[in-house]
Amino acid sequence: MDSSRPPLPPFTLETATEKVRLAEDGWNSRDAAKVSLAYTADSEWRNRAEFLRGRDAIVAFLTRKWERELDYRLIKELWAFRDNRIAVRFAYEWHDDSGNWFRSYGNENWEFDEKGLMRRRIASINDAPIRETDRRYHWALGRRPDDHPGLSELGF
Repeated sequence: MDSSRPPLPPFTLETATEKVRLAEDGWNSRDAAKVSLAYTADSEWRNRAEFLRGRDAIVAFLTRKWERELDYRLIKELWAFRDNRIAVRFAYEWHDDSGNWFRSYGNENWEFDEKGLMRRRIASINDAPIRETDRRYHWALGRRPDDHPGLSELGF
C-alpha cells in the first residue's frame, strides 16, 4: 500500500510551489528507485515520444536517462495549478559521454491522486546544444542550493 506524499491536493499556491520543489529535489538526487516512489504504482507517463506505465518502467527509464545524461542538474518552476493538477516548466543541463553539453527545456503536466502521488505525467522536451562555457548550473551534484537562481531569475 502506498503512503501519502504531502503536500496533498487540492493545491494552493504555497503547496503547489512546494510540490514542484520536492519533485526537483528528487530528480536532482538521480536515485531512480527513490524518485519512482512519488508516483502511483500504475502511473502513466509520456516523456517526449516514449510512453511508460508503472514504477518498474519509471525506474528503468530514469536509470537509462541518468546513464546517458551525465552531470544532470535540473530546475523546475511552477507554471499553473488547479485542484489536483500542476503544470511546470523546467530546464536541465547535462553532457553526453563525449563531453557535449546540452540544456533541455520543457513543460510537464502532472495529475495527482488523493494521496499526493502523481498518477499522470506528460512531458514535452527539447534539447539545445550549448558550449560548456554557457552552462548556468554550477552547484555540486544533488539538491539545488536555496540561494541559486530559478528559471525566471536566469532568464529562461
